[in-house]
Amino acid sequence: MRSETLIVLALSLGASALSSVISFVGALTKPGGLSEQAARLNGSYAPGRPWLDLAWQLFSITTALVPVVLVAHLLLREGAPGMRAIGFDRLSPWQDLRRGALVAAGIGSTGLAFYLVVRAGGFNLTVVPESLPDVWWKYPVLVLSALQNSVVEEVIVVGYLLRRLDQLGWSPTAALVASSVLRGSYHLYQGVGGFVGNVVMGVVFVWLYRRWGRVGPLVVAHALLDIVAFVGYGLLAGKVGWLPTA
Repeated sequence: MRSETLIVLALSLGASALSSVISFVGALTKPGGLSEQAARLNGSYAPGRPWLDLAWQLFSITTALVPVVLVAHLLLREGAPGMRAIGFDRLSPWQDLRRGALVAAGIGSTGLAFYLVVRAGGFNLTVVPESLPDVWWKYPVLVLSALQNSVVEEVIVVGYLLRRLDQLGWSPTAALVASSVLRGSYHLYQGVGGFVGNVVMGVVFVWLYRRWGRVGPLVVAHALLDIVAFVGYGLLAGKVGWLPTA
């Protein structure tokens, strides 16, 4: 079970965490402050070739979900009822949507304020949520990207990881720390603020998962946060003075 957990993480967000650490070291050792550099998400794969770019975008989103399929398979193999074991199902969709929306509203406002403060203090890179060309599929792809992020992160870092750590005999506190620090680690490419903010978010999400026993509301909350960030940046960048751009 320990080996299985490490393999799942190595194929997904554990590898992202290591990549993020390397990226952060590179940013720290680059001349100029962190706020003078940019962390770019959702960029173009084939500039000037929109149909090829769309194909790459969809390929990237789809293949990123493969570890989630692996988790579903592993849960079924152990005799659990698949994703239902971690509360990622359609048993209570309206309750999941309501809870997720409330969580997103609470975290979104404080998260944006925190980002602006730490960037102004020089502890964070300028986050560029999207730099896609202005084509018809831009916003649908951004929404799909947000959904993919939310499903991968909450299913693996909360539902799956906590289940396996519980089965391995970890204490609830140790499991909370592991899940939260992992979440912060794969956001370290954004800077110190990205790490700290996501660790705090991880603590809140683990606490809510323990309370509700469902990943569903967390997926909804994360998806809403990312959709607002991605689409909002695309609509507002360069048009409002308070939003940093690279």
